[in-house]
This record gives sequence, C-alpha cells and structure tokens, in this order.
Amino acid sequence: MIFIIVCFSINFFNGIPLYYIMFFHVVCQCYFVHIIKIMVEKEYQEQLDFVLGRLKEERQKANMSQMELSFAAGLSQNQVNCIESGRNIPNLYTLIKLCAALNIRPEILFSSTNNEREKIRNEIISLVKKYV
Repeated sequence: MIFIIVCFSINFFNGIPLYYIMFFHVVCQCYFVHIIKIMVEKEYQEQLDFVLGRLKEERQKANMSQMELSFAAGLSQNQVNCIESGRNIPNLYTLIKLCAALNIRPEILFSSTNNEREKIRNEIISLVKKYV
C-alpha cells in the first residue's frame, strides 16, 4: 500500500487506472512470496539430502546391506531403499528405529563428519594465525 501512495505522490502512475496499479502491486507481492517459498524449499531439500546421505554413510560404515538394516529396524527393504534415495521422507520414529539398528545416536545424522570438522578447525586456525 505504501508503494502505491509513494507512486501517486511522485506522479509515477499518472493517467493509469487505479485497478491496474493494484493488480501490479498484487502480482509483485505474489512473485516475491513465490521466490521466498522456492528458497525455503531448496534449503529444506538440501538439509534432507544431507541427513539421508549421512544415513547411507553410516549404514555403509557399519558394513550393512539395505536388507540387513531393514531387518534390524523392522522395516521393509523397499522402505530403506526409498528413504536412502530420497523418494520417501522418514518420520522421526522411523529415523530412531534406523539409528537404533545402526547403533548410532540420531544426532550423528544431523552433524558434520569428523573430516569436515577437522577441515573447518584447520581453516579457523590458519585465519587466526594469519591475522594475529
């Protein structure tokens, strides 16, 4: 609404009917809401991919096949396959069952690996040495 008032005060839309201005204003709002929604969905998908990738890494680190994991967690092999590939999104209960079957704490799926933490640690140390 402020946009329209400002435009009228500087004669930006001189001679254009008010309903065109209102339509333009609504279209702009919808477009920006759509862009923000896409950005949030992209970040959500990146986080989901990270967690599911960590789940697969932990299964491989435990030397378990999808079939062995599904049997230990009380799920079907198809469910485990769909979860790891990102076709199904597991609920919290399913994630806890998978973590119990892998003998890991659920927080491991949401944190960086030791290699990533070590890399970040070394980068921080190098920056501190550079500027101190």
